[in-house]
Parts: sequence; C-alpha cells; structure tokens
Amino acid sequence: QVQLVESGGGLVQPGGSLTLSCTASGTIFNIYAMAWYRQVPGQQRELVAAVTYGGMTNIAPSVQGRFEITRDSAKNMWYLQMSSLKPEDTAVYICNAMARNTESDLNLYTYWGEGTQVTVAS
Repeated sequence: QVQLVESGGGLVQPGGSLTLSCTASGTIFNIYAMAWYRQVPGQQRELVAAVTYGGMTNIAPSVQGRFEITRDSAKNMWYLQMSSLKPEDTAVYICNAMARNTESDLNLYTYWGEGTQVTVAS
C-alpha cells in the first residue's frame, strides 16, 4: 500500500500564513508529480499547485503570488507554503501524487491523502 499523509492544517487569521506538509510512504519507485488540491463541501475538487519530476510548476490563478509548492524528493515529501490567506481559501487541502511502484512496472498510479482542514477566519 502507498499512503499519503498531510499535516499542518488549522485555524489562521486572514492575512496570515500556514505551511502544509505531505509525506508519501509504502512501495514507491519514483514520484513523477506532486500536487495539492482543495475542496469545499458541495463543490468540485480543484488543483491548487503541482510540481513534476522535471521541476515544472503549475499554480492556480486564484492563489498565484500567495502560494508556493516545494519538495524534498529524497524524503518523498512536499509542501504548500501559503501566505496572505483569505477566508475563501478555507477548504480541505488534499495532497496528491503520481508514482511508479516498482522498477519493473512501467505504469503510473495516482494516490490521494485524506485531507487536512484549513480554516481562515477572524
């Protein structure tokens, strides 16, 4: 089994900062993409930020200039650094990865964490 575990969520005031962490464990040969999504109840899950094996980064327009995705590939960890937080950033933040499990299996598989709540309120 491959498991992704998020940490760092919580309550923060508008304008504040928060950093989320994701750690992948289990049978992993290589992670080709690391990402963060967020979801509000009743709404579709949306991509917040992603970084590929080659270092290409995608950031959602709504958070550009405020959020940054970083990684520590050797530790199978990645982070979402959030600043200038707004109430509309309130959501469950979910980490995501596309990975190969073994050297002999060429398939890419998608994995999801269970999410961590971020609440922005005064």
